[in-house]
Amino acid sequence: MAMTYSSNMTYSNNMTYSSNMTYSNNMTYSSNMTYSSNMTCSSNTPDDYADYYGIDTDIYQTCNNNNVKAFSQVFLPTLYSIVFIVGFIGNGLVLCVLVKYHNRSNVTDVCLFNLVLSDLLFLISLPFWGHYAAISEWTFGGFMCHVVTALYMLGFYGSIFFMILMTVDRYAVIVHAHNSLFSKHRSVRGGIAVAFFMWLLSLGASLPHIIFSKLKNESNGSTCKVEYPQGTAWESFSYIELNILGLIFPLAVMVFCYSRIIPILMAIKSQRKHKAVRLILVLIIIFFLFWTPYNIVIFLKFLHKLGYMSTCQWEQDLTMAMQWVETIAFSHCCLNPIIYAFVGQKFRNLVLKILKQWFPVCFGQCTTIVSEFSERRSSVYSRSSVISTTKIV
Repeated sequence: MAMTYSSNMTYSNNMTYSSNMTYSNNMTYSSNMTYSSNMTCSSNTPDDYADYYGIDTDIYQTCNNNNVKAFSQVFLPTLYSIVFIVGFIGNGLVLCVLVKYHNRSNVTDVCLFNLVLSDLLFLISLPFWGHYAAISEWTFGGFMCHVVTALYMLGFYGSIFFMILMTVDRYAVIVHAHNSLFSKHRSVRGGIAVAFFMWLLSLGASLPHIIFSKLKNESNGSTCKVEYPQGTAWESFSYIELNILGLIFPLAVMVFCYSRIIPILMAIKSQRKHKAVRLILVLIIIFFLFWTPYNIVIFLKFLHKLGYMSTCQWEQDLTMAMQWVETIAFSHCCLNPIIYAFVGQKFRNLVLKILKQWFPVCFGQCTTIVSEFSERRSSVYSRSSVISTTKIV
């Protein structure tokens, strides 16, 4: 079959287009094209439009974060690994003591058990994020993207909520020690019910992050990140939620409760009251120092989302700062066993007892030395109390 194609095309400034096409069996092609235009091509860059409209062009530039990315590939995996190892050992020891000696458990132990469990959930997610930062690609699939995000957020909020619960429990025991209502409901069964409620709160606070976490296949590899729907307030809500639940609310509870606890402890005539007060002050100061920088950067990112500080330099600085403050905040879970468990002499003896059973060669001599030191210190306390009583008499 032969074809004839003829096309007459005319271009004018009015931007009209006409095309006449006929087909025949001669297989000839003729094309007549006429352009009646000056055909002046002008390429308007964003800078030209910015000069015309008076707009800052940094907003429309694609920010180059290669330097920040190269830094995070080395920095984040290293520090995440350190936090994971130290935190897993410390929290693992506390968990073993609580499980092995569960017959001696009380409400405080129930709170401490769930605090350790939330820290462990949080720590389990760190190797995945460290691997993701090292190779800049998520290789674990879409299901694991949701699972790791769930572990991360549940551990994050669970750790904070159970710290609040332990603070309120100490407040109830010391300030309202003679209140029958508190003593009646302060049982192990009641502690388990409250702990279950705290896990539900943690899940509710984590749901937006878990639901909107997505696996995306991009040009430079797969990514796992939280992407909120465009035109909604979910992202702004998440920033505000982190600030309120991550710092403002727990710090307010700790300051209120411990401000009532400290005067009562100071009024008690005991040799160990100053140690208890110092421990309380250390709890508040450490929580403030470790979590405040993280929440400040979160608030700055919230302002960046609203359009303030929208230059590329600000974006790079916030991304770099987030890596530092995140690691500082995450390392707080390594200190929880030391602050809440190892400080107590009874708990410390149980830890050494377990270590002696597991590693008799390494910790046998250490346990003997610690027990001798504890006996000497208790005898010193008893002598000092006798001397002070004699002087008073």
